Amino acid sequence: MRHQSVRLRTLLGAWMVLVGTAAGTWATAASGQTSPTEFRVIPLSAGIHLIRAEVALESSERSKGLMYREALGVNQGMVFLFDAPAVQCMWMRNTLIPLSVAFIADDGHVINVEDMAPQTENNHCASQPARYALEMNLGWFRKHGVAPGAKITGLPRAAP
Repeated sequence: MRHQSVRLRTLLGAWMVLVGTAAGTWATAASGQTSPTEFRVIPLSAGIHLIRAEVALESSERSKGLMYREALGVNQGMVFLFDAPAVQCMWMRNTLIPLSVAFIADDGHVINVEDMAPQTENNHCASQPARYALEMNLGWFRKHGVAPGAKITGLPRAAP
């Protein structure tokens, strides 16, 4: 009898988690906010530093980016893959947390790093053509010694 009771509580608990997750996903979608689970996650590295990066490939994903997030994990970020190398610019509309962005060349080398204040529309641009932008918590690149010339590995490749 005790075994059935424990099993029933376990199933009931799992059901409640499922319902709660679905309700949270629906509420996020209804509010127009970006859910972290909408993006594929890949591992990147900057030297010995590992990064858990959500990937924004499509124009609509790049437009949403990290909007409405209240926090990022210590080594969590978002990598933006652009269609072609160009002088890419980023802004912070509807972005609640301060970020730093590294603009990255096709070969994975950091071009420049810019700090960005939350909820602003100032442009922060690559100093030369970039294929990628990697957003991390404010000061992450400085704290980890990732400066122009450093190499980021594991970046997603553009479709041929």
